[in-house]
Amino acid sequence: MKQIVVISGKGGTGKTVITASLAALAENKVMADCDVDAADLHLLLHPEVKEKHPFTAGKTPVIDHDKCIKCGKCLAHCRFEAIECLKDKKGQPEKFVIDPISCEGCAVCSHLCPVEAINMEENDSGQWFISETEYGPMVHAKLGIAEENSGKLVAVVRQQARLIAEQDNKDYVIIDGPPGIGCPVIASLSGVDAALIVTEPTLSGMHDMERVASVSKHFGVRTFVCINKYDLNMENSEKIEELCRDSGIEVLSKIPFDKKMVESLVKGVPVVQYNASRLSAEIKYLWDKIKSGL
Repeated sequence: MKQIVVISGKGGTGKTVITASLAALAENKVMADCDVDAADLHLLLHPEVKEKHPFTAGKTPVIDHDKCIKCGKCLAHCRFEAIECLKDKKGQPEKFVIDPISCEGCAVCSHLCPVEAINMEENDSGQWFISETEYGPMVHAKLGIAEENSGKLVAVVRQQARLIAEQDNKDYVIIDGPPGIGCPVIASLSGVDAALIVTEPTLSGMHDMERVASVSKHFGVRTFVCINKYDLNMENSEKIEELCRDSGIEVLSKIPFDKKMVESLVKGVPVVQYNASRLSAEIKYLWDKIKSGL
């Protein structure tokens, strides 16, 4: 069983579109959408949710007002100014309240409270799902608004996808990774068999491709590159190929710009199933190259 993650140094390069097409082309596989901060693979694969599970990450302080003696130690030591003292009509402390937006969950208030009136309770941060699609099983998730620990949620999604692949004797786990180089990307990259970086022929595309390629190299992951919309700027595409040659990274495919891609998105289907164009042929060639590279 091989794990393949599709990543990009920046958003908007076409990573998810290409992932959906690879999912449609591959046989005997499991899909995992690890872009949990902005998951959208479901827009093209249309999963039917079979299982729904809560995701908890981090802890939030909760004040037990019956125990609180209004000493003010929590207020004095909160460096994030997340605690407010509400006063009565006489100007005396009535109760202390915590602003959940300002609070960083550091637990200093809980440790300093002399009467243990502040408890750290687990935070409900989102949900993860096991679904069925036309193309096979899919594991995906939804992180709550302004919630953190998305790297931990990525790890949960990957673990569940791997378990399904092992139980059902699947040949591939195809992962739609997040953009950038942060914690969620590291959680998506570690332990995979190959990483496909999708880039575009822009200055930001080149710069961010180099950054994420260095992260992939750090983890010893075999890395490939796909240049999407390469013909919009041939000069920059040539520079990307030169950068890849210098770094020892193979450019597997150069996908042309085609309005058929936009039409397939509007229809909500992977482009390889929408139209038998040069675009589709290039993505099929890309998948053949990935398989042979593994």
